[in-house]
Amino acid sequence: MSFSKENYYQENFTKFSLSDEIIKSITYEECVFDGCTFINTKFLNCRFISCKFTECILSAVSPMDCRLIDISFYKCKTIGIDWTKTQQFREIVFKNCQLNYSNFKLLKIPDIKITDCEVKDADFAEADLSNGDFKNTDFENSRFFKTNLSNANFKGARNYSIDPGNNTLKKTRFSYPEALSLLNGLDIIIE
Repeated sequence: MSFSKENYYQENFTKFSLSDEIIKSITYEECVFDGCTFINTKFLNCRFISCKFTECILSAVSPMDCRLIDISFYKCKTIGIDWTKTQQFREIVFKNCQLNYSNFKLLKIPDIKITDCEVKDADFAEADLSNGDFKNTDFENSRFFKTNLSNANFKGARNYSIDPGNNTLKKTRFSYPEALSLLNGLDIIIE
């Protein structure tokens, strides 16, 4: 599969694979990607607007200077992606996805939704995740440092390591018993 046009509007892409390709300056608007695979693919200066990705694999993809606006990922494997390379990244939803080894460092992505996901070894340092929804997500070995988590929802989330002294936690929702992990950074003994 090759993309020969500059603009794609309301198109469906089903079960195609791209590996070690470079895609430049293409706009995808209201497109659906179903069962597609992108491995080591470089997207340069592309725009994805109101698109849906379902059961796709995106591994070691580079979204250099891309704009992702109003995008949803459902049952996708988005592994090893440095989202900080995007030019614009907002109104993003991940549901039942794997986002392992992802980099969100310094991104301003309030209202992001990462629910029922596996997010292992990801970096959220200094990111603005305020009002984010992270229900039922596994954050094993993920990094939160100077991260704004105000009004975020971590109900049912697990394996997170969040130091309240090094992150902003205003009206952030957690559930028991995982909320006890918030005490890990304190020099206290619980009996």
